[in-house]
Amino acid sequence: QVRLVESGGGLVQAGGSLRLSCAASGRTFSRYNMGWFRQAPGKEREFAAVISTSGALRYYADSVKGRFTIARDNAKNTMYLQMDSLKSEDTAVYYCAASTGPLNDYGRFDYWGQGTRVTVSS
Repeated sequence: QVRLVESGGGLVQAGGSLRLSCAASGRTFSRYNMGWFRQAPGKEREFAAVISTSGALRYYADSVKGRFTIARDNAKNTMYLQMDSLKSEDTAVYYCAASTGPLNDYGRFDYWGQGTRVTVSS
């Protein structure tokens, strides 16, 4: 199992930047595909970005492509989401998640953090 704790959320103006972090417990972080998902008020949770175990593969939702960058540091058991050019529609609770399944099978993300709130003011 892996325990995940997100940090870095907050209030930012449109056009600004934030970096989210996801710290994982345990010695097997490098074995998990990792991802960031988000849930906006009144909406379903949606995929934002995923990264493979080594970091070689990264996929992004169209809505964040070119603005967000996912990364991981397996030596530090930490994953990141650099969010630039933020828009009001990026306002959501952001969750990090871990999966032992295929990278693009978002239903196989079994372990979740508690979430960190990002609010973008226009």
